[in-house]
Amino acid sequence: MTTLTQQNGGTVDAAALAGDIRRWGIELGFQRVGISDVNLEDAEPRLLEWLRAGFHGDMDYMAKHGAKRARPAELVPGTVRVIAARLNYLPPDAADSWQVINGADRAFVSRYALGRDYHKVMRQRLQRFAARVEAAIGAFSYRVFTDSAPVMEVEIARKAGLGWRGKHTLLLTRDAGSMFFLGEIYTNLPLPVDEPQHDHCGSCTKCIDVCPTQAIVAPYKLDARRCISYLTIEHYGSIPEELRPLIGNRVYGCDDCQLVCPWNKFAQTSAEPDFAVRNGLDDVTLAELFAWSAEDFHARLLGSAIHRIGYERWLRNLAVGLGNLAPDSTAAPRAVAALRTRVADPSALVREHVAWALQRLTPH
Repeated sequence: MTTLTQQNGGTVDAAALAGDIRRWGIELGFQRVGISDVNLEDAEPRLLEWLRAGFHGDMDYMAKHGAKRARPAELVPGTVRVIAARLNYLPPDAADSWQVINGADRAFVSRYALGRDYHKVMRQRLQRFAARVEAAIGAFSYRVFTDSAPVMEVEIARKAGLGWRGKHTLLLTRDAGSMFFLGEIYTNLPLPVDEPQHDHCGSCTKCIDVCPTQAIVAPYKLDARRCISYLTIEHYGSIPEELRPLIGNRVYGCDDCQLVCPWNKFAQTSAEPDFAVRNGLDDVTLAELFAWSAEDFHARLLGSAIHRIGYERWLRNLAVGLGNLAPDSTAAPRAVAALRTRVADPSALVREHVAWALQRLTPH
């Protein structure tokens, strides 16, 4: 029996504590909890190769931290284990994604961003989780993360037994697909670790085949510079013209690779009120969103993940969506009218994308 020494001098059985931690995580609303060691040496060469290829695009922070992502103990000294947790995000009442994507004048927002900013929800939940452990065993060293630092979340979750890495690079599980958030607690507690799951993608390539921009350049390898999620969220400047028509009406993120994945027929809806649809963003027209003022944007989206990209990039993305409407569609006249209201926008970035969209809708 492995025991851990508490600050008060007492001891606790490590295996029993690990079992309690998994149970406490479920009680706090997570759907699955696992424990990983910090040996990510198998993943480090792939990370460095990905960076050398420039697949991270404008995400300089990815290169800045380099190998530290694959070395948890360098990020948080003293870390020997990572407690990984997942939390479902799919809103139960959201409009059908494919119907919106294929809608004549609709704006598609990735389903994870329809409610409150997940960074805030997950971070608070993880802090409560760590506090629950602390209440049971006394003070211990820990730090929580959720998509907010140089952390290899998918690799850690894979090692913690939460699922396997799909060919689209996201974590997949047999019982819940991939529509969930991941969070981590780095800790100095030498807990027993979980066994990784086997890969269940087989010969399937649906996620690769469906990608509008062919950003998944090989199984398990994503060129972020072509990814619609990157282009509409992480990319600060002008969207490359050759990629704009491929974006369609996806104005914040892209779920296509998840929507076609056979495992996502098991995706579970979330019971979290914070992830419920806000502002009707699950099924709204491009023109309606484009008409929002800066004040509307900040008032309605403050506290959401979308607010992080700012009003300028929001308009940029919407202009691309409007420009991708069919010129002879019934929605085209309204789109042209909406675009013309911003031909003299103060932002050069917005003006550029508006001009491009108008040229597509009014070619003569």
